[in-house]
Amino acid sequence: MSANLPPDYYEAEKRYRAAKTVPEKIAHLEDMLTVMPKHKGTDKLRAGLRKRISKLKTAIQSKKSLGKRDSVFQIDKEGAGQVAVVGPANVGKSALVAALTNANPEVANFPLTTWKPTPGMMPVENMQIQLVDTPPLNRDYVEPELLDLIRRSDFILLVVDLQTDPVQQLEETISLLEEHRIIPRHLQDRYAEQGLLKFIPFLVLANKNDDENTDENLEIFRELINADWPLCSASVTNGRNLELLKMTLVERLKIIRVYSKAPGKEADLTSPFVLKKGSTVEDFAAKVHKDFAEKLKLAKVWGQGVFDGQMVQRDYALQDGDVVELHI
Repeated sequence: MSANLPPDYYEAEKRYRAAKTVPEKIAHLEDMLTVMPKHKGTDKLRAGLRKRISKLKTAIQSKKSLGKRDSVFQIDKEGAGQVAVVGPANVGKSALVAALTNANPEVANFPLTTWKPTPGMMPVENMQIQLVDTPPLNRDYVEPELLDLIRRSDFILLVVDLQTDPVQQLEETISLLEEHRIIPRHLQDRYAEQGLLKFIPFLVLANKNDDENTDENLEIFRELINADWPLCSASVTNGRNLELLKMTLVERLKIIRVYSKAPGKEADLTSPFVLKKGSTVEDFAAKVHKDFAEKLKLAKVWGQGVFDGQMVQRDYALQDGDVVELHI
């Protein structure tokens, strides 16, 4: 059934989109609700407006009752890295985080379900990466603290819907982030005033690549964005390529796992220390204990680039899977 909305509704909607503050937005949403006719054709729209009003009012109350330290956007980093999962509404961000982690973000088939960030830990082999589901990025309203959360993250996973104009979704999301000085690191050379910008590594995830029938959509999307964007595809619905996504995130985070071995004992291969690629024995020692780097006398390494138990200098660059025995 058609909604048959009156002109007053569209005028209120126009004022809502132009509003700069949350109270103004709430007022115009309530105007839209007031002038909207009541019949079956408007039931879903009325429910959506009420939900949006409720979330905006809750956000105001949260700001009043929470100090900065208690803000829902203040999420401590855990695991091997913090990945902010961002994108427009209804592309599957919450479903992705729910599928890959222990988190339970609200998932629904209508937009604007997520209004606060939800962290979860994604296991990858014997380490974990933190994924943070975030509210949709749109021009109606962007919470400044959300942008701060994205700036603090180690990595950005930008999700688009492969079956619903992914090029426009990508362009609009990147444009919005650029306006707030958040720039994909692989485009860093294009910007002159780099001191004012925050460069963060990105990966674009084309979600809803459900089967071979959508592979053509993926190839078209890949051609349209040229080689400018690191791209991965998956289907949250049926799990297609989710394991590949996990390994791609590990690779893009540029991290290695290093294992500790006490003298005269077997190495503990269950709980690696996670370091950035290029980290040295000295970096590893500091990670084990803040005083070890200063007191380090020698180190032995078992791994790819050495013979078993080889003595190395503190500036030796470690590789993924190395076992290190520290002597202080």
